[in-house]
Amino acid sequence: MRMFLIYMAAFVVIVAGMRAAKPLLAPFLLALFVAVACLPALWWLLAHRVRPAVAIGGIALGLLALISAVGAFLGKTAAAFSARLPVYEQGLRERLAGVLDQIASWGLVPEPQALGDLLDPAVALKWAADFMAGLGGVLTSTFLIVFTVVFLLFEFVALPHKWRALGEHAPDERHLVRVLESVKRYLVVKTWISLATGVLAAAWLALLHVDFPLLWGLVAFLLNFVPNIGSVIAAIPPLLLAIVQHSWLSALLVAMGYLLINLVLGGIVEPRLLGRSVGLSALVVFVSLGFWGWVLGPVGMLLSAPLTMIVRIALEADPRTRWLAVLLGPDPEPRRVVLAHNRAIDSERSSPKT
Repeated sequence: MRMFLIYMAAFVVIVAGMRAAKPLLAPFLLALFVAVACLPALWWLLAHRVRPAVAIGGIALGLLALISAVGAFLGKTAAAFSARLPVYEQGLRERLAGVLDQIASWGLVPEPQALGDLLDPAVALKWAADFMAGLGGVLTSTFLIVFTVVFLLFEFVALPHKWRALGEHAPDERHLVRVLESVKRYLVVKTWISLATGVLAAAWLALLHVDFPLLWGLVAFLLNFVPNIGSVIAAIPPLLLAIVQHSWLSALLVAMGYLLINLVLGGIVEPRLLGRSVGLSALVVFVSLGFWGWVLGPVGMLLSAPLTMIVRIALEADPRTRWLAVLLGPDPEPRRVVLAHNRAIDSERSSPKT
């Protein structure tokens, strides 16, 4: 019991320190995962006899241009959206009031005004504006992120040499390789799936003439990194805008488009490419989303799955904490357990009564 209290006290101190260091820690973690995602490009360039300094310099220039462009676009578009936010909020409230008055005329809602104050859809638009502002604030640290990525990539190139220099004193590298491979595979596959999701969402919204389609495509790309509920959250703001700008039919078309995109990419393509590499239970993914979002803000939400994966793999390395890793993971044999349970029930039913 005393050791448990010590561990919990250490956990609280660590989390408090992470919260206090969020302005520095969030860009560093983002840079770390960007560096891991850049490793396939780096290894490819090195395999084609490109000098490490040249390869890393080219990757850094590409990242600098990409992050600067995304940050500038996000800041400009988010400002324009925030300026029109009061108009959208008023339109949503008027639409909701009309719906509630119609329901009240049927005698289903005795006090439509009270229900309207409780169900305020404009909160979702306000949250979207705050999320984009917070993420844009992180992306303003472009040079810090890119410089950190550069130093991390140089360390990744030098790490095998340092490991060999340790000789017989080097620790088992298999665990580190497993962590890097798991996170790299997850980030690379997730990035391509998220990019396809964002492009298709933006194209669909542009076809339906919803305001700021590129912005909502970028939001769909970013929130697709948030497991389970990210795609649902990304669909809410454009759906509400479709209600304000056009009609309920337009909102239904927006919802159907997002549903189809996520069913195909998130439900079919992504599981085939990732398999069970994420290795986390649905409950753990949901809780980690709230925890890392509270500790690190929007960056923590985007990185909640890979951060929790690293924690689980680290727990797996120690026999004393391996049971925690098992609890954090998914059901190891869900189909076999269900089949065995069904066979036991059938056997009990078919056995002769005594």
